[in-house]
Amino acid sequence: MNDRFWRLDNVATRHLGLARALPTWKDPFGVYAPLRMERHKGMNHIGQIAAIFIVTVITSCSASADPTDPNLIFRKSTTFKLLTPNDKLAVYGIDDPLVDGVACHYTTPEKGGLSGALGLAEQTSDISLSCRQYGPIKFKGTFAQGDVVFSERRSLIFKKMQIVRGCDTRRNILVYMTYTDKLIEGSPKNATSTVPIQPWGVGDNETQKCADFVR
Repeated sequence: MNDRFWRLDNVATRHLGLARALPTWKDPFGVYAPLRMERHKGMNHIGQIAAIFIVTVITSCSASADPTDPNLIFRKSTTFKLLTPNDKLAVYGIDDPLVDGVACHYTTPEKGGLSGALGLAEQTSDISLSCRQYGPIKFKGTFAQGDVVFSERRSLIFKKMQIVRGCDTRRNILVYMTYTDKLIEGSPKNATSTVPIQPWGVGDNETQKCADFVR
């Protein structure tokens, strides 16, 4: 390392009009090797590994998509960004997988920017919810109070949004609530929507009671 010195990069000087001082070292055979070039190569390898990790995480999240995923109704931009996706409000619709005749719609903020485009942004917990009866209500099975109807991640890891179902047994009303939680600490922000179970149409004379299906 005593033979280490700085030399001018003739290529950069000739083509760019710049003088870049690159540290070199002399090996036992008298060959001079640029030290900074080797350091840049090492940084490139680290960057490649990080890129592969990000792509793997995003691909695994996409691969876990389910046929019962919510369908997008529409989006509206709230913040304009020039070179990356805008911040948006998105409205989605889902069917209750256990109760025929009930659908829920929720509106959720979606962050744009580079982190949002890569699926790395942590989304906020400000979610609105509305559930309605749109046909004869028929229960496919039993459920516990607070059973999860739907959930999705709101950050790369740990944070997720959930829609859960309950039954007001005294009034025969289905109760739906949405909230977000984390591994350590969730958010108190929530929204609630109710669906009174009523006859649907002239021929629907067998109104089921949700209390009969609570286990």
